[in-house]
Amino acid sequence: MRAHSESINLTFSRPITPEEVRRILADAPGVCLVDQRHPQHFPMPIEAAGRDEILVGRIRQDISQPDGRGIDMFLSGDQLRKGAALNGIQIAELLDSK
Repeated sequence: MRAHSESINLTFSRPITPEEVRRILADAPGVCLVDQRHPQHFPMPIEAAGRDEILVGRIRQDISQPDGRGIDMFLSGDQLRKGAALNGIQIAELLDSK
């Protein structure tokens, strides 16, 4: 009810594979990898509501970029937590630690 989703298209400076992106995101703080091709379970706003993490999935190679530098992904996040209140607190904590 208060989450949103985005379809993201990324271009990197070098070729990158979806498997490499999954490995990086699996260890990223604040990210929950939800990329299960079987049984077709991917990020959904209803599942992101009330959570601090951003749900990331549907990670695939962008075939419109033939050099292998493009990645497409889909994400969902709670807009009050990560989009506003929690995000503001995390930024303040980061600034305070420097």
